[in-house]
Amino acid sequence: YNVPGRTGQDIKPEIIMQIAGHEHFVGVKECMGHERIAELSSKGVACWSGNDEQCHESRHKHGAVGVISVTSNVVPGLMRKLMHEAPNDALDAQLQPLYTWLFTEPNPIGVNTLLMQLGVCEPVFRLPYTFTSHTAREESVALVKKIGLEHFPAGPKGLQVLADADFKHVLNGDDA
Repeated sequence: YNVPGRTGQDIKPEIIMQIAGHEHFVGVKECMGHERIAELSSKGVACWSGNDEQCHESRHKHGAVGVISVTSNVVPGLMRKLMHEAPNDALDAQLQPLYTWLFTEPNPIGVNTLLMQLGVCEPVFRLPYTFTSHTAREESVALVKKIGLEHFPAGPKGLQVLADADFKHVLNGDDA
């Protein structure tokens, strides 16, 4: 799990290579970009891209075996196509605005807000996380429509722009 943006620490390739021979080592979620994935995969290390916006190129041009993805929670079929079918630059380009939207706020705010607006989960945030702005929520609905609602999971209420008052905040999962 090499995600310096989350952990504050970059696990350098020489450290990865030291642990790569361990019987429980399978590979690494790598967020340092294409060059790092290419370097490690060329040495036999299985790398999963941790950057949704780079995963298509990392998979098809730099040796990644796949992606550990936030976006796959909202468009699982399309992410599967990007990873397991022939390179599809047009689909990757179509999803770039969604990647940007999902990561404008710290993860998991974007994906949780979108899943709530799709009606697949209750609009409840555990503090300190909270919902995106109303404008951003409207933008997400437009993105979903542009990509095609059929690619997203949707609950019984379908896609909607939730109002601020629709959201609830809790201190832990027990009081949801």
